[in-house]
Amino acid sequence: MQRVGGPTSAQQSAGMARSAALLLWAQALGLTGAQPSQLMLDPPWTPVFLSEKVTLTCQGPGVPGPTDWYVNEQFWQQAGSNHIHITRKIPGSYSLRCRSPGAGLSPSITLGFSNDWLALQVPAWMLLEGDALPLRCRGWKDTHVAEVRFFRERKVLGGLSQGTELLLPSLQLHHSGRYHCQATVGHVLPRWQESALVMVAVQGEHPLPNTHLAGCSPPSPVGSASPVPPGSLPELFTVPVLRLEGPAEPREGTPVALGCLSHLSPLRPLTRLQHLFYQDDMVVGGPQGSPQLQLPAVELSHSGNYSCEVRTESASVRKRSTPVTVTVRRVPVSGVSLVAQPPGGQVAEGDRLVLSCSVAEGTGPLSFSWHRQGSAVPLATGPYYKLRAVRHQDSGRYHCTATNGGTAADSPPLWVTVLVPVAGATITMARMEPVVPAGENLNLSCSVRVGTAPVTFTWLRDGQELDSGPILSLGTVGPAHAGTYQCLATNRLGTHRIFRARSLALALSVTQPRQGGRQQGTAMAVGLSVSLLLLLVVTAAMGWYLRRRCRAAAGKSRSRDPTIPPEPESRQPEPTAPPGEPEDGEVLYTRVLLTERDGGEYGGWGTRRPRVSPPPAQVPEPVSLPGTSPSRSPGGSPRSAPPQEPPVTYAVLPGPHARLRLPSDTYENVP
Repeated sequence: MQRVGGPTSAQQSAGMARSAALLLWAQALGLTGAQPSQLMLDPPWTPVFLSEKVTLTCQGPGVPGPTDWYVNEQFWQQAGSNHIHITRKIPGSYSLRCRSPGAGLSPSITLGFSNDWLALQVPAWMLLEGDALPLRCRGWKDTHVAEVRFFRERKVLGGLSQGTELLLPSLQLHHSGRYHCQATVGHVLPRWQESALVMVAVQGEHPLPNTHLAGCSPPSPVGSASPVPPGSLPELFTVPVLRLEGPAEPREGTPVALGCLSHLSPLRPLTRLQHLFYQDDMVVGGPQGSPQLQLPAVELSHSGNYSCEVRTESASVRKRSTPVTVTVRRVPVSGVSLVAQPPGGQVAEGDRLVLSCSVAEGTGPLSFSWHRQGSAVPLATGPYYKLRAVRHQDSGRYHCTATNGGTAADSPPLWVTVLVPVAGATITMARMEPVVPAGENLNLSCSVRVGTAPVTFTWLRDGQELDSGPILSLGTVGPAHAGTYQCLATNRLGTHRIFRARSLALALSVTQPRQGGRQQGTAMAVGLSVSLLLLLVVTAAMGWYLRRRCRAAAGKSRSRDPTIPPEPESRQPEPTAPPGEPEDGEVLYTRVLLTERDGGEYGGWGTRRPRVSPPPAQVPEPVSLPGTSPSRSPGGSPRSAPPQEPPVTYAVLPGPHARLRLPSDTYENVP
């Protein structure tokens, strides 16, 4: 409570009351639609003293004109002006109403007239929650008053003070009751006076039954009070109602709007209200001027009991709605899709591949996993799967799985194709050398070391396109076929990326045969075959001969004993082996005699078996061995020397293999 210190004059009090009345009327002008007329008093206090003049003004939304006036709910008169003056000589109270052109009947105002020495004056308009209540203790015809005290229900408000006014800043329902004041009246002989009781009714959520407007009280000598007019709002604003725009069980991820609806009294249209929103008694929105709370995308955590509160800016009046239950439902996962970059999942080996997974519907914490056909364990988790450099073995069928913990769904499969660019193009042909005789059939083949099918081949001769396909059939070649050949291998990824590999150049030469060249070629082939055959025969003979010599030399070194003297020529040695054909590989010994042949040459002969050579039929003339001179007598004639036995050479003769030994076999001593 607030006291206004010091005595004030009647003119000042009347000015303050007049300003309050004008403010009330300004608030009423803010109403829209069919509005009631507004009745204002000047001065705006009740009760007033007898013989004081009160000006009544009736305001409406239209132009002021003829006005109807009512007293105690009865038609009194119609005046050409919207204001009249009223005064009374007899104490009493009157219920006043008016109707301006184009407006409805105004709320009732009770005006009292008093002839007491002391009167408690209160505002003549309806008091609502949150309003300020000025109390004024006034003496008869502004007689001096002092030591003013204010009472509510016989209890002192605020103690003793020198002021004549008391201000209650913000009325609440509990401020309703009976008020009066006490003060000393007069200067010369001041006496204690007590005012009549005045009933103050604060209109709120639950209006008091049989209450009267402020300034009207049955105990007061002013008279009876007027009831609250029909259709008026007995409270500053109604209890708010929380409304949910949409279903009470919204799906997770959908927007939800909450509205806090409350109606402000037309008597206080300019009152500013604040709105607060609660979830399970926790503030989730406000204070704010807007009566709506927007939830763009609700989650499971938004489930709960919601309520709203409306209050004045000073929070002196506040009202709360009944709670509303909101249950958020989780949306099952559906519409899982897989997108590849590059589009279609077609990449070349070494390229970068990114797969992304998304869902069309599904709420809650979503999780993703990646799978490839043939793999039992997931490849990765998360909404993206990235391969920085794909390999050929990365080809396959991929899909992703999305889940929100309650439901799961798979995406359609995507086939990822990894293309290996062609490389290592090579030309091959049946001939070893690229020199081809004219008239011969020739085919060229082209192949690649690596490359994903399909691979196309293009043949070039001397830089010009010749044919296509992996095999180039030239047929019977001629001089026109000579040139530089290359093959171009190609494979492609989609329609925009093409890979090529070019082979090394093959210089093909075609030789032209001379006249009769075919016959000469045949003869040369036959001659070459005969020469090769003769060479093989000679080689075999030489090998056989060398083999025999090696065996003979080996046998001689092993078997000959030089300490054994040769047997006499007339004595025939006994055969060491029975006569007969020698076995294969048998070693034969023979005695070789040197004889002079015609021409002075010596020769040796022998037999197949060891035997003594028969003496010659006649003794030959002595001869000189090569390198010696014949003996002569001292007279110069040749001197006959004693016959000498020819030197004997023993040789190891391997027996012939696999054939009969003929008596005509002869052997010569090779020095």
